[in-house]
Amino acid sequence: MRAVRFSEYGGPEVLTTADVEVPEPGPGQVSIDIAYVGVNFADLKARSEGYRVASLPYVPGLEVSGRIRAVGAGVDDLAVGQEVAALTEGGAYAEVVVADAVTTFPLPAGLDLRTAATLPTVLPTAYALLHAVGRLREGETVLVQGAAGGVGTVAGQLARAAGAGRVIGVVSSPAKAEYARKYGYDDVVLADGFGAAVRELTGGRGVDLALDPVGGETLRETREALAVFGRVVSFGNASSAPAWQVGQPELYPTGLSVGGFSILGLAQTAPRELRALAERAFAVPGIDLPVTGEYPLSDAAGAHRAMGSRTTTGKLLLRVAD
Repeated sequence: MRAVRFSEYGGPEVLTTADVEVPEPGPGQVSIDIAYVGVNFADLKARSEGYRVASLPYVPGLEVSGRIRAVGAGVDDLAVGQEVAALTEGGAYAEVVVADAVTTFPLPAGLDLRTAATLPTVLPTAYALLHAVGRLREGETVLVQGAAGGVGTVAGQLARAAGAGRVIGVVSSPAKAEYARKYGYDDVVLADGFGAAVRELTGGRGVDLALDPVGGETLRETREALAVFGRVVSFGNASSAPAWQVGQPELYPTGLSVGGFSILGLAQTAPRELRALAERAFAVPGIDLPVTGEYPLSDAAGAHRAMGSRTTTGKLLLRVAD
């Protein structure tokens, strides 16, 4: 089968197409004939920095949609030919991938394979950030970094659905601000000087809950934009900055809380909790994540270049099969 992989770390040019053996599912697993693959920033960090790469060569890719090809021992709730979306531990830039049955989800009626490929990482992540970790309460003010990205697009809508009193997005350009305002955001500010802008929008109070995938100085400024008893949830380090630290001097005076979340980490440590969380997320009606770029599998490098430019919005997909 075809697969796109890299044998060294570097730019998009290190991605190459190769013929590899078709993987077979083990106990508790299924193999999937892939229709679409979701492209995530974690794929770029794997290619450029070795993020979560156990060995080389490595086939990236964390989420797919397609049809079940084969089922492993002990899997009795999924069937060959069934249309599914799945979260994987890698290997999804290919024609076939193996996934754990517990993180493979049958498609609800009416959900097509193209749309389904946008959901396995983004929707459960956004739901967990707001509810499981962030514990959003009705009427609270929410701040979301990267509001025009995949998680940001969904988080704005989920916050609105949960009854947030005000949803503020942070983006890197006016074009992204225009996009984000369509997806649940009351206000959208530019990243440069966002802390002061947020304070002004909230009359100096700050926000109750903030979500940050950037890290570094952005995470520090996000924490400083919190209201009394505010919470910030870190779910990435897109800046590749050194690990951010916070302690008693920052947290104690106004009772702040810091949380963290990784859907890949939860998939490894508590997959059944992840499945339950994902099922709750998929049940929220009316959530839209537009596909703003679609590339053939052979042009995975093109998708990486586009995402790496920081100009994209919504979700990028690789098309594997019709």
